[in-house]
Amino acid sequence: MKEGGKSIEGSVVASASTKAKSPPRILVVDDDHDMRQLNVDVLEDSGYEVHAAKDGAAGWDLLLINRYDLVITDNQMPKMTGIEMIDRLRSAPLKIPIIMATGKLPVHEFTRRPWLYPEATLQRPFTIDALLATVKKVLREDAR
Repeated sequence: MKEGGKSIEGSVVASASTKAKSPPRILVVDDDHDMRQLNVDVLEDSGYEVHAAKDGAAGWDLLLINRYDLVITDNQMPKMTGIEMIDRLRSAPLKIPIIMATGKLPVHEFTRRPWLYPEATLQRPFTIDALLATVKKVLREDAR
């Protein structure tokens, strides 16, 4: 069917292909409420879709029911540490990049079990610019 010399089907396909791509989904896992909220606010203000969890166990529960493009986690948390969550992720069929953002990196664990090393690390205190640059690098947004 034609409308004004243009195929209606062609315009429908063009409209569907020009739809905006949904923003990357990020899970922030941190038991420090203020740090967790700051990270969520900064990432949301930068256009990401962000969910948050107050500890590793709550983060793991969210990972089981949602799809994420990136996990940003602290290490020292109640119920499940960041290392324990990374270990579960690496053992599961969930291939999600991880940034460990923490005050003290568990270097001994990374040395002992190198497969647990995340795609990137941020040692606290870190700047907002460092957080955003690391997220962009891990998500390879320059390649998009």
